[in-house]
Amino acid sequence: MDLTNRLCVVTGANSGIGKETVRDFARRGAYVIMVCRNEARANQARREIVKDTGHTGLEIVLADLAVQYDIRRAAEEITAQFDHVDILVNNAGYLPNEREVTADGIEKTLAVNHLAPFLLTKLLLNSLQQAKEARVITVSSEVHRLGARVFDLDNLQLKNNFSPMKAYGLSKLCNIMFTYELAKQTHDDAITANCLHPGVVSTQLSEEAGWATKLFYLMGKPFMRSPEGGAQTSIYLATSDEVQNVSGRYFKNKQLASPSNIAFDDKKTAQLWEQSNKMTEST
Repeated sequence: MDLTNRLCVVTGANSGIGKETVRDFARRGAYVIMVCRNEARANQARREIVKDTGHTGLEIVLADLAVQYDIRRAAEEITAQFDHVDILVNNAGYLPNEREVTADGIEKTLAVNHLAPFLLTKLLLNSLQQAKEARVITVSSEVHRLGARVFDLDNLQLKNNFSPMKAYGLSKLCNIMFTYELAKQTHDDAITANCLHPGVVSTQLSEEAGWATKLFYLMGKPFMRSPEGGAQTSIYLATSDEVQNVSGRYFKNKQLASPSNIAFDDKKTAQLWEQSNKMTEST
């Protein structure tokens, strides 16, 4: 798909996989909105990508994805400027150190990794529907299989038996379930929704994680993919004609993959959607 002048929105765009996704889109001539939390890092990333690609069509929208007010404000900023969105890449991720609750009263891992893409996608849905052909790509993880073992609609925030990897895995499972349900709900629109495992990537994701996770990342770093390598399946899902009519699926290494069975359970994905709606209702 030719991305020239297509409007692409990428979250977590100032580092890691998100930054490399933006860089690739810039090389293809897309107009990219970089949704970032840290203004200084966002500006630095933008300057670097502009210098590297010669493409200046990059705009920064600031938002802390742990805060639903910020997500709503970011969506309003985007929809006020542009009449449609061609590609939305829900890339931003968070790996916790300990259980933390956001200003909205929600466990932070679930808030950032699942509810943020859920809410942002819903708020931009009308803009996606206005595009000739729109794609929603959400970065999940194989760690979702750990989340599948503890999935409980009554304990999504892990108020009982919290651990950082359980919370991360559960949120990544929710990414796949959200994608599957979104595909069903947009079946009659010119929108596809897919998700992916990027591989084990050396990124800044572990910055706020505990010492054990940081040690794992440090020891495994020589064997990890680069952020550029980790971005390839996101870029493939955003640009390849091979997936033009594919929706609601999970990918690894640019190939269809089978997630945990619960991820495509119609009843549970519908229940998660309903519960996510309640958790993101504007007050």
